[in-house]
Amino acid sequence: MRIFEYMTNYDYEQLLFCQDEQSGLKAIIAIHDTTLGPALGGTRMWTYESEEAAIEDALRLARGMTYKNAAAGLNLGGGKTVIIGDPKKDKNEEMFRAFGRFIQGLNGRYITAEDVGTTVEDMDLIHEETNFVTGISPAFGSSGNPSPVTAYGCYVGMKAAAKEAFGSDSLEGKRVAVQGVGNVAFELCRYLHEEGAQLIVTDINKEAVNRAVEAFDAKSVNPDEIYAVEADIFAPCALGAVVNDETIPQFKVKVIAGSANNQLKETKHGDLIHEMGIVYAPDYVINAGGVINVADELYGYNKERALKRVESIYSNVAKVIEISKRDGIPTYVAADRMAEERIEKMRKSRSQFLLNDKHILTNRI
Repeated sequence: MRIFEYMTNYDYEQLLFCQDEQSGLKAIIAIHDTTLGPALGGTRMWTYESEEAAIEDALRLARGMTYKNAAAGLNLGGGKTVIIGDPKKDKNEEMFRAFGRFIQGLNGRYITAEDVGTTVEDMDLIHEETNFVTGISPAFGSSGNPSPVTAYGCYVGMKAAAKEAFGSDSLEGKRVAVQGVGNVAFELCRYLHEEGAQLIVTDINKEAVNRAVEAFDAKSVNPDEIYAVEADIFAPCALGAVVNDETIPQFKVKVIAGSANNQLKETKHGDLIHEMGIVYAPDYVINAGGVINVADELYGYNKERALKRVESIYSNVAKVIEISKRDGIPTYVAADRMAEERIEKMRKSRSQFLLNDKHILTNRI
C-alpha cells in the first residue's frame, strides 16, 4: 500500500513501527488526530494475514477512535495499536513491557487500553513501564469491568432515539429485540427490564439466552429470526454488518440502537434505513460509554463523575438526530459531521497535542 498517500487522504499524524527481537514484539501504533488532546485507543493483538493488513487495520481503527472520542465530547484524539501475533500463544511479559517503553517514548501523545486479544493483565504489564495506559487492574485505580457502563450509555442513547421515534423517551411497554446477550447486552437488558420493556432475545450461546429469559422474563427466538420479529426497537449487540441487504427488508422496527460496532454493512444501508424512517443511533455514538469510562481514569477515576459523563450520550444522540434533520442527511453522516465540527472548532484555537506542565496527565507521571 502507498502509506503516505493513505495517511494524506485521511490526514493522519503519525505511524510508528515498534520491534523488540527478544520478546517477539511487532507492533504498529497509528495516531490519527490529536487536535482535541492525546490520542486514546486500545491495543489489539491479532494474527494478521500480512503486515499490510495490520497497517490498514491500525490506521482504520485509529481514525474511528478520533470520531468516537470527538462525538463523545472527550478532550481526546484518536489512536490505535495492533500487535502482530497469536494472543493465545505469543504473549509474554517482556513483550508488553517493551511495548510500554515505546508508549512512554511518545511522551503522552498516545494512551492505550485493552482491546481484542489483550487483557487487563496485559495492561498491568504495560503499566510497569508507563502511566499512559487505562483499563488496568482496580488495585491501580482502574474503573474495572466497563460492560455495565457501556450498557448504561446504550440505554440512555436508546431513550433519546425512542423520543424521536415515539414522541417520548419512556421505554415502558416497548418491545425491544436484542441481538446478542453477552456482558454488555445482559446489563442493557437489565436496564430495559427495570423500566418495563418487553424483551425478545437471541444469541448463538444458548446458556446466555436462557440466563436472559430467566432473569428478565424475555422471549427467545432463533438467531436468524431476530430481524423479522414484531418489535419497536432493534438492539444489535453482537456482530457488525447486521444492517444489510438481507436484513433491512425484514425490519418492522422504528428504532435501531445497540452496542455492536460497525452495524451498517455499507454506507448505503444507512441511507436505506433513513429513507424507511427508521431512527438509527450511530454505533460509535451510542456505545461510547466504555471509552468515556476509561477516559475518566486519566483524572483519577471517580465512578459517579464517569456515569454522569456517560449520561451525555443521551444529548449526543439527540444532537445527531438534530443535525440529521437540519441538514437532511442520514444519522450516520450526521454523527461524522458532529465530530468533525467539534474538531474543526478546536483546530482553529490550538495545534497538535503536546504534553506540558499544565496538562492533567503530568499529575500521573
